[in-house]
Amino acid sequence: MKRKQFCELGPLAYQIAVRKEVFRRDLRDALQRTPIAAQKELQPLPNIVKSHTSVLLRRLNGVDMRLQENKVTNIHLACEKINGLMIRPGETFSFWKTVGNPTAKKGYKEGLVISGSKGLISGVGGGLCQMGNMIHYLVLNSPLTVTELHHHSDALFPDERRRVPFGTGTSVFYNYVDYRFRNDTDQTVQLLVWIENGELCGELRSERPFPYRYRLTEENHHFRKEGEAYYRISQVYRLVIDRESGEQAAKELILDNHSKVMYDHSLIPEAQIRI
Repeated sequence: MKRKQFCELGPLAYQIAVRKEVFRRDLRDALQRTPIAAQKELQPLPNIVKSHTSVLLRRLNGVDMRLQENKVTNIHLACEKINGLMIRPGETFSFWKTVGNPTAKKGYKEGLVISGSKGLISGVGGGLCQMGNMIHYLVLNSPLTVTELHHHSDALFPDERRRVPFGTGTSVFYNYVDYRFRNDTDQTVQLLVWIENGELCGELRSERPFPYRYRLTEENHHFRKEGEAYYRISQVYRLVIDRESGEQAAKELILDNHSKVMYDHSLIPEAQIRI
């Protein structure tokens, strides 16, 4: 029998384990003295590096729509903290340093939370992963440097109006499961995020165009049965394209997916299953 971790011994043990990780993160940040972006300007920078939208309300099998509706409230509150943030050369963006602790006192509601040991559960501030996913997608389409990323390891839901390659999201959990990127370029960039017509909208802007543009592509996508489980397989590449000539300068493997399918296997398209 597998021995339980301390955090699995009960609610009190779980809270103690979380507080320990929060303290460790705060201590590490204090010792490293990483320059964290904090200044906001609502006047947009002139150049759009990348823009994107994602649907906020999705009808997910077995998920209470109330949690989806609460997610919209949570993301709206996060937008107020992030919108207009300027990341200057040498500065680092930290999701949690910017958003802060998403507590009920601040107006955050119960939303969907992904727990490694418990699967999908509800928790205050749930649903903010969608904001993390948005920002990460914008950053992947830029020369900015991702310094902290926590992939969702499992395929939790079947595709519904997916417009980005599978697996290009990120988990966030206050405050030690963070999402961070650093601006190693020679110019300031700006994040704009807002809600409009039922969608989360985002833009990454800069002072002037970068010499390259980027495109994500997913290859070799299929499902494979391994024992009694199914896995989603694919490789995600980032194409680096010279803006002036239009020629491809590089092709970078950014993700090699091998994700366990956690939803009803009958929803997997038979044509996409390989032996």
